[in-house]
Amino acid sequence: MTSSFNRRHFIKTTTFTGAALTLSQQIRAFAPAKKEKVRIGIIGSGFRSQEHIGNFCQRPDVEVVALADPQERSINEAIAEIKKFNRPEPAVYKNGDYDYRNLLKRDDIDAVVICSPWEWHSLQAIDAMNAGKIPGVEVCGAVRLQECWDVVNTSEKTKIPLMMMENVCYRRDIMAVLNMVRKGLFGELLHAQGGYEHDLRGVLFNDGKTAYDSGVEFGKNAYSEAQWRTGHYVKRNGELYPTHGLGPVAVMLDINRGNLMTRLSSVATKSKGLNRYIVKHPKGGENHPNAKVKFKLGDIVTTQIQTINGETIVLTHDTSSPRPYNLGFRVQGTNGLWMDNHAGELKAGLIHFEDRSKHHAWENPESYMKEHDHPLWVKYGKEAEGAGHGGMDFFVDHAFIECIKRDVDFPLDVYDYAAWYSITPLSEKSIAEGGQVQNIPDFTRGKWKNRKQIFALNDDY
Repeated sequence: MTSSFNRRHFIKTTTFTGAALTLSQQIRAFAPAKKEKVRIGIIGSGFRSQEHIGNFCQRPDVEVVALADPQERSINEAIAEIKKFNRPEPAVYKNGDYDYRNLLKRDDIDAVVICSPWEWHSLQAIDAMNAGKIPGVEVCGAVRLQECWDVVNTSEKTKIPLMMMENVCYRRDIMAVLNMVRKGLFGELLHAQGGYEHDLRGVLFNDGKTAYDSGVEFGKNAYSEAQWRTGHYVKRNGELYPTHGLGPVAVMLDINRGNLMTRLSSVATKSKGLNRYIVKHPKGGENHPNAKVKFKLGDIVTTQIQTINGETIVLTHDTSSPRPYNLGFRVQGTNGLWMDNHAGELKAGLIHFEDRSKHHAWENPESYMKEHDHPLWVKYGKEAEGAGHGGMDFFVDHAFIECIKRDVDFPLDVYDYAAWYSITPLSEKSIAEGGQVQNIPDFTRGKWKNRKQIFALNDDY
């Protein structure tokens, strides 16, 4: 990655059908910088935040001012990451779970990135907005439905925006598919699928020294995500991690911007995978304490979502099984479909267009992905090399900083945060009620009818 972030002239794309830029969107695209530098605080300094820190420290227009985390080890690792780039050592707030509030009192911070355990996201975002700081919030789902409303109400009251930091929306092949959707190649969209299908068994019992170590006893000597994530699997049964699968297809379907999710229904399988993993692991066994833990979360959770415009979405949460990583995307319209069938390389998956492909024949999508590569990736692909998650972390951090500098709307905003996060508690309620349909609130309070799509409608951020 390079430290050069000079603006290039905006190149207006004229090939989009059904997604022509409105005047307000053109103004957004050309908005000049109002800030030369964005001063950042980091809340939660574990592995995820360290990837953000690495991106920020390579930008001359960002300064990481302070870190907050009650864990000494995470703080030290984050400071070491900052020092790699010869940046000044940040102020540290590590005196307990609520010391982040002292970070928020500083007058030399513009925004915070929240990378803490899931149950803290909404509270810390609310505290940040009430303190006048712009929050960028990492992915997960809400613990309670009310917290989604609390975040929206706080943002509307304080006039402080929030960005949903969903990096998968920026995955290269997904953005190429988005480009094809906007050009009309799929026809009118009908159905989409996505999910989080990722073997996390080692992560859930990890001491931070080895990738897979079920010798760690739950609730005791765990490190990193095993300290808190595993507890959700013990106590909850629902779509715990919806945004990776939902975010990209929600953008394609213009959710909250001319479309709305209205209802969902969820079901779950029995829970067998984690206990089996512990029993079979060389450091586990039938007598290991973790083998006695009862996990409430079903191994596979399936959620069906309806939209007001007549499309359907299916989400799958599958993290307790022996499976390679795959987010399982499918985008289907009246003229064809794309299916992502492995880890997300540019050539991954299968594609078929009725007006282009052979009858009843799949095509390798590689040529389509290259032809319709999104302008953001064409422009910044080299700079994104080496950034986390195949480069998509570069883009989510870039959008966060550029929108703050230019004082323009975030492409993934507080209403996206609330709608996507709400899937978790609603799915839990649906499963508890035997798959009963749950209404998804309209967090925009009707504004979805007139809000325009702004995600990735220019080649700059």
